[in-house]
Amino acid sequence: MESQKQHTPVYSCEFFPPRTERGVEKLRTTRERLAQLNPAYFSVTFGAGGSTRDRTFETVTEIHRSGLEAAPHISCIGSTRESIAELLHNYREQGIRRIVALRGDMPSGTRDVGEFRYANELVAFIREETGDHFKIEVACYPEFHPQARDAEADLDNFARKVEAGADAAITQYFYNADAYFHFVEQAEQRGVTVPIVPGIMPIINFKQLARFSDACGAEIPRWLRKRLEACGDDKVAIQALGHQVVADLCRRLLDGGAPGVHFYSMNQAGPVERLWADLDLPR
Repeated sequence: MESQKQHTPVYSCEFFPPRTERGVEKLRTTRERLAQLNPAYFSVTFGAGGSTRDRTFETVTEIHRSGLEAAPHISCIGSTRESIAELLHNYREQGIRRIVALRGDMPSGTRDVGEFRYANELVAFIREETGDHFKIEVACYPEFHPQARDAEADLDNFARKVEAGADAAITQYFYNADAYFHFVEQAEQRGVTVPIVPGIMPIINFKQLARFSDACGAEIPRWLRKRLEACGDDKVAIQALGHQVVADLCRRLLDGGAPGVHFYSMNQAGPVERLWADLDLPR
């Protein structure tokens, strides 16, 4: 993984936009704690078909006003070129310089995909509209997108996003380091040389994680699933095992040349703080 080692490591965290005033206050506290770790940026997710668009915008601009770098997710499925252009203009006016560009999921009960079918079209449109103003991150899937025809097609889709102008990629979460290393190798064989940063999901709630994983196609290895199941409802035991497993995964990835880590925080500070400390990441 020499080409990945050449990139300056980037450590970042992801939030989801809160739905309630109580959630807003909780996220402020989480953000203030994680800001002490000095991550490169905080990304903020975006709901299907723009269902959280306003909340994403409010969360991103608040983070930015506090002096931290924020990167909104922009999902293009079900959107028009005009609506995306307006969103880009608004973020540019706010001083945002980084975007996570995604295809997104179709809103339930909707068949109109909008004017963009794939994320590479969104990346190309952002470049057409804004030039090099934004640093663009895209998603990739070491264990392959659940809707991809096959592994080769998924890798080809990823390469198209990079060719369209993406600067870097963040992976779906995974717990098998070999899947990441193999994916990077296959991507590089297609000429992809941008940083491919592993997305890391701390293990906080096993039942919730199992639901997420079934929905998005991320694999929980059989040995890990069995050990977590054996913990039953013992949250302390689940989180202790999860921390050990995820910390070991991160060490192997970073030792193997991964260009940083992107933590899916689930709007919780503690698990990320513990991993950051154990991994002795820079602050």
